[in-house]
Amino acid sequence: MEQLLHYVWKHKLFPLKPLETVQGENLEIIDPGTYNSNAGPDFFNAKIKLSGIVWVGNVEIHLQSSDWKRHGHHLDTNYNSVILHVASKIDTEVRRPNGEYIPQMELHCPPYLLENYRQLIETSHYPACYRLIPALPKLLLHSWLTRLQTERFEQKTARIYQLLERYEKNWEQVFFITLARNFGFGTNSEAFELWASTIPLYAVNKHRDSLFQIEAFFFGQAGLLQEIPSDDYTGRLIKEYAYLSHKFSLKPSENCRWKLLRMRPGNFPYIRIAQLASFYYRSEGLLSVLLETETLKGLRDILRGGTSEYWLTHYVFGEESPAQVKTISNSSIDLLVINTIIPFLYAYGKSNGHKLLLQRANKLLEELKPENNYIVRTWRECGLEASHAGDSQALIQLKKNYCDIRKCLYCRIGYEYLKKKSSAL
Repeated sequence: MEQLLHYVWKHKLFPLKPLETVQGENLEIIDPGTYNSNAGPDFFNAKIKLSGIVWVGNVEIHLQSSDWKRHGHHLDTNYNSVILHVASKIDTEVRRPNGEYIPQMELHCPPYLLENYRQLIETSHYPACYRLIPALPKLLLHSWLTRLQTERFEQKTARIYQLLERYEKNWEQVFFITLARNFGFGTNSEAFELWASTIPLYAVNKHRDSLFQIEAFFFGQAGLLQEIPSDDYTGRLIKEYAYLSHKFSLKPSENCRWKLLRMRPGNFPYIRIAQLASFYYRSEGLLSVLLETETLKGLRDILRGGTSEYWLTHYVFGEESPAQVKTISNSSIDLLVINTIIPFLYAYGKSNGHKLLLQRANKLLEELKPENNYIVRTWRECGLEASHAGDSQALIQLKKNYCDIRKCLYCRIGYEYLKKKSSAL
Protein backbone atom coordinates (compact mmCIF):
# COMPACT_ATOMS: atom_id res chain seq x y z
CA MET A 1 0.00 0.00 0.00
CA GLU A 2 3.01 2.27 0.32
CA GLN A 3 3.18 2.42 -3.48
CA LEU A 4 -0.38 3.70 -3.53
CA LEU A 5 0.65 6.44 -1.10
CA HIS A 6 3.51 7.30 -3.50
CA TYR A 7 0.86 7.62 -6.21
CA VAL A 8 -1.25 9.99 -4.10
CA TRP A 9 1.80 12.16 -3.40
CA LYS A 10 3.05 12.14 -7.01
CA HIS A 11 -0.31 13.27 -8.39
CA LYS A 12 -1.02 15.65 -5.49
CA LEU A 13 -4.32 14.00 -4.59
CA PHE A 14 -4.50 15.98 -1.37
CA PRO A 15 -7.58 16.86 0.74
CA LEU A 16 -9.50 19.96 -0.35
CA LYS A 17 -8.38 21.97 2.66
CA PRO A 18 -5.21 23.85 3.64
CA LEU A 19 -2.31 21.48 4.27
CA GLU A 20 -0.26 21.56 7.45
CA THR A 21 2.37 19.53 9.26
CA VAL A 22 1.49 17.49 12.34
CA GLN A 23 2.87 20.40 14.37
CA GLY A 24 0.35 22.78 12.74
CA GLU A 25 2.76 24.60 10.40
CA ASN A 26 1.24 25.85 7.13
CA LEU A 27 2.37 23.66 4.23
CA GLU A 28 2.16 24.07 0.47
CA ILE A 29 3.39 21.42 -1.98
CA ILE A 30 4.79 23.36 -4.92
CA ASP A 31 6.43 20.38 -6.67
CA PRO A 32 6.22 16.77 -5.38
CA GLY A 33 9.59 15.98 -6.98
CA THR A 34 10.81 13.14 -9.18
CA TYR A 35 10.14 9.54 -8.18
CA ASN A 36 13.27 7.57 -7.31
CA SER A 37 13.13 3.84 -8.05
CA ASN A 38 16.63 3.23 -6.67
CA ALA A 39 18.12 3.43 -3.18
CA GLY A 40 17.63 6.63 -1.26
CA PRO A 41 14.65 8.94 -0.56
CA ASP A 42 11.45 8.25 -2.51
CA PHE A 43 11.20 11.62 -4.28
CA PHE A 44 14.09 13.84 -5.35
CA ASN A 45 14.13 17.62 -5.80
CA ALA A 46 10.74 18.36 -4.27
CA LYS A 47 9.78 21.96 -3.53
CA ILE A 48 7.58 22.88 -0.58
CA LYS A 49 6.66 26.06 1.27
CA LEU A 50 6.73 25.66 5.03
CA SER A 51 5.44 28.58 7.15
CA GLY A 52 6.15 30.90 4.22
CA ILE A 53 9.70 29.64 3.57
CA VAL A 54 10.47 27.70 0.39
CA TRP A 55 12.45 24.47 0.84
CA VAL A 56 13.99 22.33 -1.92
CA GLY A 57 15.09 18.77 -1.18
CA ASN A 58 13.92 15.17 -0.96
CA VAL A 59 10.78 13.55 0.45
CA GLU A 60 10.47 10.14 2.11
CA ILE A 61 7.13 8.32 2.37
CA HIS A 62 6.08 5.46 4.69
CA LEU A 63 2.83 3.92 5.85
CA GLN A 64 3.75 4.89 9.41
CA SER A 65 6.43 7.24 10.62
CA SER A 66 8.07 4.60 12.84
CA ASP A 67 9.18 2.90 9.60
CA TRP A 68 11.79 5.66 9.31
CA LYS A 69 13.79 4.19 12.15
CA ARG A 70 12.80 0.62 11.37
CA HIS A 71 14.36 1.00 7.89
CA GLY A 72 17.53 2.53 9.34
CA HIS A 73 17.13 5.96 7.75
CA HIS A 74 18.12 7.66 11.01
CA LEU A 75 21.63 6.24 10.48
CA ASP A 76 21.92 6.79 6.71
CA THR A 77 23.49 10.10 5.62
CA ASN A 78 21.71 9.80 2.25
CA TYR A 79 18.61 10.96 4.16
CA ASN A 80 20.15 14.18 5.47
CA SER A 81 18.57 15.93 2.46
CA VAL A 82 14.99 14.95 3.38
CA ILE A 83 12.90 18.10 3.96
CA LEU A 84 9.56 16.37 4.62
CA HIS A 85 8.46 12.97 5.88
CA VAL A 86 5.01 11.76 4.79
CA ALA A 87 3.07 8.90 6.40
CA SER A 88 -0.50 7.65 6.79
CA LYS A 89 0.06 7.14 10.50
CA ILE A 90 2.21 9.48 12.54
CA ASP A 91 3.29 7.45 15.57
CA THR A 92 6.68 8.99 16.34
CA GLU A 93 8.92 11.92 15.47
CA VAL A 94 11.69 11.44 12.90
CA ARG A 95 15.17 12.94 12.75
CA ARG A 96 17.94 13.16 10.20
CA PRO A 97 21.15 11.17 10.78
CA ASN A 98 22.69 14.44 12.03
CA GLY A 99 19.97 14.66 14.70
CA GLU A 100 17.89 17.45 13.13
CA TYR A 101 14.11 17.19 13.40
CA ILE A 102 12.19 16.57 10.11
CA PRO A 103 8.69 18.03 9.58
CA GLN A 104 5.98 15.43 8.98
CA MET A 105 2.73 15.44 7.04
CA GLU A 106 -0.09 12.96 7.53
CA LEU A 107 -1.49 11.74 4.20
CA HIS A 108 -4.25 9.21 3.47
CA CYS A 109 -5.50 7.55 0.30
CA PRO A 110 -8.96 8.80 -0.74
CA PRO A 111 -11.61 6.05 -0.34
CA TYR A 112 -12.53 6.11 -4.05
CA LEU A 113 -8.86 5.57 -4.95
CA LEU A 114 -8.57 2.60 -2.60
CA GLU A 115 -11.71 1.05 -4.10
CA ASN A 116 -10.57 1.57 -7.70
CA TYR A 117 -7.14 0.15 -6.91
CA ARG A 118 -8.71 -2.89 -5.26
CA GLN A 119 -10.81 -3.49 -8.38
CA LEU A 120 -7.73 -3.37 -10.60
CA ILE A 121 -5.60 -5.63 -8.41
CA GLU A 122 -8.19 -8.24 -7.44
CA THR A 123 -10.06 -8.79 -10.70
CA SER A 124 -9.27 -11.96 -12.65
CA HIS A 125 -10.31 -10.35 -15.94
CA TYR A 126 -7.57 -9.26 -18.32
CA PRO A 127 -7.16 -6.41 -18.81
CA ALA A 128 -8.68 -5.21 -15.55
CA CYS A 129 -9.38 -1.74 -16.98
CA TYR A 130 -11.31 -3.02 -20.05
CA ARG A 131 -14.51 -1.11 -19.20
CA LEU A 132 -12.80 2.26 -19.33
CA ILE A 133 -10.83 1.92 -22.58
CA PRO A 134 -13.63 2.81 -25.06
CA ALA A 135 -14.25 6.10 -23.22
CA LEU A 136 -10.63 7.28 -23.27
CA PRO A 137 -9.48 9.98 -25.74
CA LYS A 138 -7.68 8.57 -28.77
CA LEU A 139 -4.86 11.09 -28.32
CA LEU A 140 -4.20 9.80 -24.79
CA LEU A 141 -4.09 6.18 -26.00
CA HIS A 142 -1.86 7.08 -28.94
CA SER A 143 0.66 8.92 -26.75
CA TRP A 144 0.74 6.01 -24.27
CA LEU A 145 1.32 3.45 -27.05
CA THR A 146 4.14 5.61 -28.44
CA ARG A 147 5.77 5.65 -25.01
CA LEU A 148 5.36 1.88 -24.67
CA GLN A 149 6.89 1.30 -28.11
CA THR A 150 9.96 3.27 -27.04
CA GLU A 151 10.14 1.25 -23.81
CA ARG A 152 10.10 -1.97 -25.82
CA PHE A 153 12.86 -0.66 -28.10
CA GLU A 154 14.97 0.19 -25.06
CA GLN A 155 14.32 -3.19 -23.45
CA LYS A 156 15.37 -5.13 -26.55
CA THR A 157 18.36 -2.84 -27.03
CA ALA A 158 19.48 -3.50 -23.45
CA ARG A 159 19.42 -7.25 -24.12
CA ILE A 160 21.51 -6.81 -27.28
CA TYR A 161 24.04 -4.73 -25.32
CA GLN A 162 24.22 -7.44 -22.65
CA LEU A 163 25.05 -10.03 -25.31
CA LEU A 164 27.64 -7.69 -26.82
CA GLU A 165 29.39 -7.50 -23.45
CA ARG A 166 29.39 -11.29 -23.24
CA TYR A 167 30.73 -11.74 -26.79
CA GLU A 168 33.36 -8.98 -26.77
CA LYS A 169 31.45 -6.47 -28.92
CA ASN A 170 31.08 -8.99 -31.78
CA TRP A 171 27.98 -7.62 -33.52
CA GLU A 172 27.86 -10.44 -36.10
CA GLN A 173 27.93 -13.15 -33.42
CA VAL A 174 25.26 -11.43 -31.33
CA PHE A 175 23.10 -10.88 -34.40
CA PHE A 176 23.36 -14.55 -35.35
CA ILE A 177 22.40 -15.64 -31.82
CA THR A 178 19.41 -13.26 -31.77
CA LEU A 179 18.28 -14.30 -35.25
CA ALA A 180 18.57 -17.97 -34.31
CA ARG A 181 16.55 -17.44 -31.14
CA ASN A 182 13.75 -15.86 -33.14
CA PHE A 183 13.91 -18.71 -35.68
CA GLY A 184 12.64 -20.84 -32.81
CA PHE A 185 9.36 -18.86 -32.91
CA GLY A 186 8.70 -19.34 -29.22
CA THR A 187 8.61 -23.12 -28.89
CA ASN A 188 12.28 -23.73 -29.63
CA SER A 189 13.66 -20.25 -28.92
CA GLU A 190 15.75 -21.28 -25.91
CA ALA A 191 17.19 -24.29 -27.74
CA PHE A 192 18.06 -22.19 -30.80
CA GLU A 193 19.81 -19.54 -28.70
CA LEU A 194 21.82 -22.17 -26.86
CA TRP A 195 22.70 -23.86 -30.16
CA ALA A 196 23.73 -20.58 -31.83
CA SER A 197 26.07 -19.77 -28.93
CA THR A 198 28.05 -22.94 -29.80
CA ILE A 199 28.49 -22.03 -33.48
CA PRO A 200 32.03 -20.69 -34.12
CA LEU A 201 31.33 -18.20 -36.88
CA TYR A 202 35.06 -17.64 -37.46
CA ALA A 203 35.26 -21.33 -38.44
CA VAL A 204 32.06 -21.32 -40.49
CA ASN A 205 33.32 -18.27 -42.41
CA LYS A 206 36.29 -20.30 -43.64
CA HIS A 207 33.86 -22.69 -45.34
CA ARG A 208 30.98 -20.39 -46.22
CA ASP A 209 31.41 -21.08 -49.96
CA SER A 210 30.00 -24.58 -49.32
CA LEU A 211 26.35 -24.91 -48.22
CA PHE A 212 26.94 -28.58 -47.41
CA GLN A 213 29.77 -27.77 -44.99
CA ILE A 214 27.69 -25.07 -43.31
CA GLU A 215 24.93 -27.63 -42.85
CA ALA A 216 27.47 -30.02 -41.33
CA PHE A 217 28.54 -27.32 -38.88
CA PHE A 218 24.97 -26.44 -37.99
CA PHE A 219 23.41 -29.90 -37.68
CA GLY A 220 26.48 -31.30 -35.96
CA GLN A 221 26.56 -28.58 -33.30
CA ALA A 222 22.82 -29.04 -32.79
CA GLY A 223 23.44 -32.67 -31.76
CA LEU A 224 21.05 -33.88 -34.48
CA LEU A 225 23.49 -36.15 -36.33
CA GLN A 226 23.18 -39.76 -35.15
CA GLU A 227 26.05 -42.22 -35.17
CA ILE A 228 24.22 -44.48 -37.61
CA PRO A 229 23.32 -42.61 -40.83
CA SER A 230 19.73 -42.87 -42.00
CA ASP A 231 20.60 -42.27 -45.68
CA ASP A 232 23.47 -41.22 -47.93
CA TYR A 233 23.02 -37.50 -47.21
CA THR A 234 23.20 -37.91 -43.43
CA GLY A 235 26.13 -40.30 -43.81
CA ARG A 236 28.08 -37.65 -45.69
CA LEU A 237 27.06 -35.00 -43.13
CA ILE A 238 28.35 -37.18 -40.29
CA LYS A 239 31.71 -37.66 -42.00
CA GLU A 240 31.98 -33.96 -42.84
CA TYR A 241 31.16 -32.92 -39.29
CA ALA A 242 33.72 -35.39 -37.94
CA TYR A 243 36.34 -33.69 -40.12
CA LEU A 244 35.26 -30.16 -39.15
CA SER A 245 34.93 -30.93 -35.45
CA HIS A 246 38.47 -32.36 -35.45
CA LYS A 247 39.81 -29.38 -37.40
CA PHE A 248 38.22 -26.76 -35.11
CA SER A 249 38.01 -28.78 -31.84
CA LEU A 250 34.20 -28.69 -31.79
CA LYS A 251 31.81 -30.51 -29.53
CA PRO A 252 28.07 -30.78 -30.23
CA SER A 253 25.73 -29.19 -27.72
CA GLU A 254 24.40 -31.66 -25.16
CA ASN A 255 21.86 -29.27 -23.63
CA CYS A 256 19.63 -28.40 -26.58
CA ARG A 257 16.15 -29.79 -25.98
CA TRP A 258 14.53 -29.71 -29.39
CA LYS A 259 10.72 -29.89 -29.39
CA LEU A 260 8.67 -31.46 -32.18
CA LEU A 261 5.50 -32.48 -30.34
CA ARG A 262 2.28 -30.87 -31.66
CA MET A 263 4.31 -28.80 -34.10
CA ARG A 264 3.72 -28.26 -37.80
CA PRO A 265 6.42 -30.01 -39.87
CA GLY A 266 7.46 -26.69 -41.42
CA ASN A 267 8.50 -25.54 -37.94
CA PHE A 268 10.61 -28.60 -37.14
CA PRO A 269 14.10 -27.58 -35.97
CA TYR A 270 15.61 -29.56 -38.87
CA ILE A 271 13.88 -27.29 -41.38
CA ARG A 272 14.65 -24.10 -39.46
CA ILE A 273 18.34 -25.03 -39.19
CA ALA A 274 18.44 -25.88 -42.92
CA GLN A 275 16.89 -22.48 -43.67
CA LEU A 276 19.42 -20.71 -41.44
CA ALA A 277 22.26 -22.56 -43.18
CA SER A 278 20.96 -21.49 -46.59
CA PHE A 279 20.45 -17.94 -45.37
CA TYR A 280 23.99 -17.77 -43.98
CA TYR A 281 25.41 -19.28 -47.18
CA ARG A 282 23.72 -16.66 -49.38
CA SER A 283 24.52 -13.61 -47.24
CA GLU A 284 28.13 -12.79 -46.56
CA GLY A 285 28.40 -10.20 -43.82
CA LEU A 286 24.93 -11.06 -42.59
CA LEU A 287 24.33 -8.08 -40.33
CA SER A 288 25.82 -5.48 -42.67
CA VAL A 289 23.68 -6.72 -45.57
CA LEU A 290 20.51 -6.31 -43.54
CA LEU A 291 21.55 -2.94 -42.09
CA GLU A 292 22.16 -1.63 -45.60
CA THR A 293 18.82 -2.88 -46.94
CA GLU A 294 16.54 0.16 -46.83
CA THR A 295 13.16 -1.22 -47.88
CA LEU A 296 10.77 -3.67 -46.26
CA LYS A 297 10.48 -5.54 -49.55
CA GLY A 298 14.25 -5.92 -49.69
CA LEU A 299 14.36 -7.35 -46.17
CA ARG A 300 11.55 -9.77 -46.94
CA ASP A 301 13.32 -10.99 -50.08
CA ILE A 302 16.53 -11.68 -48.13
CA LEU A 303 14.76 -13.47 -45.29
CA ARG A 304 12.49 -15.57 -47.48
CA GLY A 305 15.36 -18.00 -48.00
CA GLY A 306 14.98 -21.68 -48.75
CA THR A 307 16.92 -24.89 -48.17
CA SER A 308 19.28 -27.29 -49.91
CA GLU A 309 17.78 -29.85 -52.29
CA TYR A 310 17.61 -32.63 -49.69
CA TRP A 311 15.10 -30.74 -47.57
CA LEU A 312 12.69 -30.30 -50.47
CA THR A 313 11.60 -33.90 -49.82
CA HIS A 314 12.32 -34.21 -46.08
CA TYR A 315 11.19 -32.74 -42.77
CA VAL A 316 13.53 -34.94 -40.70
CA PHE A 317 16.54 -37.07 -41.56
CA GLY A 318 15.84 -40.27 -43.48
CA GLU A 319 12.05 -39.93 -43.95
CA GLU A 320 10.95 -38.83 -47.40
CA SER A 321 7.90 -36.63 -47.88
CA PRO A 322 6.15 -35.11 -50.92
CA ALA A 323 8.35 -32.48 -52.57
CA GLN A 324 7.73 -28.96 -51.28
CA VAL A 325 9.82 -25.80 -51.27
CA LYS A 326 10.55 -24.89 -47.63
CA THR A 327 10.52 -21.11 -47.67
CA ILE A 328 9.56 -19.00 -44.66
CA SER A 329 5.96 -17.75 -44.60
CA ASN A 330 5.21 -14.05 -44.98
CA SER A 331 3.93 -13.77 -41.42
CA SER A 332 7.05 -15.48 -40.05
CA ILE A 333 9.29 -13.20 -42.10
CA ASP A 334 7.56 -10.14 -40.66
CA LEU A 335 8.05 -11.51 -37.13
CA LEU A 336 11.77 -11.86 -37.85
CA VAL A 337 11.85 -8.26 -39.07
CA ILE A 338 10.00 -7.06 -35.95
CA ASN A 339 11.96 -9.08 -33.39
CA THR A 340 15.43 -9.19 -34.97
CA ILE A 341 16.10 -6.69 -37.75
CA ILE A 342 14.35 -3.66 -36.27
CA PRO A 343 15.88 -4.01 -32.76
CA PHE A 344 19.34 -4.30 -34.33
CA LEU A 345 18.76 -1.25 -36.50
CA TYR A 346 17.80 0.63 -33.34
CA ALA A 347 20.63 -0.76 -31.18
CA TYR A 348 23.32 -0.32 -33.83
CA GLY A 349 22.07 3.15 -34.72
CA LYS A 350 21.99 4.22 -31.08
CA SER A 351 25.42 2.73 -30.36
CA ASN A 352 27.07 4.40 -33.35
CA GLY A 353 25.09 7.64 -33.49
CA HIS A 354 23.39 6.79 -36.81
CA LYS A 355 20.08 8.64 -36.58
CA LEU A 356 18.99 7.35 -40.00
CA LEU A 357 19.00 3.79 -38.65
CA LEU A 358 16.80 4.86 -35.72
CA GLN A 359 14.40 6.53 -38.13
CA ARG A 360 14.38 3.47 -40.38
CA ALA A 361 13.55 1.22 -37.41
CA ASN A 362 10.51 3.36 -36.55
CA LYS A 363 9.47 3.61 -40.20
CA LEU A 364 9.57 -0.18 -40.66
CA LEU A 365 7.35 -0.71 -37.62
CA GLU A 366 4.80 1.69 -39.05
CA GLU A 367 4.91 -0.06 -42.45
CA LEU A 368 4.32 -3.53 -41.01
CA LYS A 369 0.85 -4.76 -40.16
CA PRO A 370 0.13 -5.39 -36.47
CA GLU A 371 0.95 -8.85 -35.19
CA ASN A 372 -1.93 -11.28 -34.92
CA ASN A 373 -1.64 -12.89 -31.51
CA TYR A 374 -3.93 -13.34 -28.53
CA ILE A 375 -2.56 -10.23 -26.78
CA VAL A 376 -3.35 -7.95 -29.73
CA ARG A 377 -6.74 -9.62 -30.26
CA THR A 378 -7.66 -9.18 -26.60
CA TRP A 379 -6.90 -5.45 -26.65
CA ARG A 380 -8.87 -5.11 -29.89
CA GLU A 381 -11.91 -6.66 -28.19
CA CYS A 382 -11.53 -4.03 -25.45
CA GLY A 383 -11.57 -1.21 -27.99
CA LEU A 384 -7.82 -0.62 -28.31
CA GLU A 385 -6.97 -1.29 -31.96
CA ALA A 386 -3.39 -1.66 -33.21
CA SER A 387 -2.81 0.24 -36.45
CA HIS A 388 0.65 -1.16 -37.22
CA ALA A 389 3.42 -3.32 -35.76
CA GLY A 390 4.63 -0.47 -33.55
CA ASP A 391 1.25 -0.49 -31.81
CA SER A 392 1.20 -4.28 -31.43
CA GLN A 393 4.69 -4.19 -29.91
CA ALA A 394 3.43 -1.51 -27.51
CA LEU A 395 0.46 -3.68 -26.51
CA ILE A 396 2.75 -6.64 -25.85
CA GLN A 397 4.89 -4.36 -23.68
CA LEU A 398 1.78 -3.17 -21.86
CA LYS A 399 0.66 -6.69 -21.00
CA LYS A 400 4.03 -8.14 -20.02
CA ASN A 401 5.47 -5.16 -18.14
CA TYR A 402 2.34 -3.66 -16.61
CA CYS A 403 -0.76 -5.87 -16.62
CA ASP A 404 0.90 -9.20 -15.78
CA ILE A 405 2.71 -7.73 -12.77
CA ARG A 406 -0.13 -5.39 -11.78
CA LYS A 407 1.83 -2.15 -12.30
CA CYS A 408 -1.44 -0.26 -12.72
CA LEU A 409 -0.05 2.68 -10.73
CA TYR A 410 2.51 3.30 -13.48
CA CYS A 411 0.16 2.82 -16.43
CA ARG A 412 -1.50 5.75 -18.18
CA ILE A 413 -4.76 3.81 -18.54
CA GLY A 414 -4.51 2.71 -14.91
CA TYR A 415 -4.10 6.35 -13.91
CA GLU A 416 -7.34 7.26 -15.70
CA TYR A 417 -9.10 4.33 -14.02
CA LEU A 418 -7.85 5.22 -10.55
CA LYS A 419 -8.86 8.86 -10.66
CA LYS A 420 -12.51 8.07 -11.45
CA LYS A 421 -14.64 8.93 -8.43
CA SER A 422 -17.49 6.71 -9.55
CA SER A 423 -17.26 2.96 -9.03
CA ALA A 424 -19.52 2.35 -12.03
CA LEU A 425 -16.68 1.78 -14.49
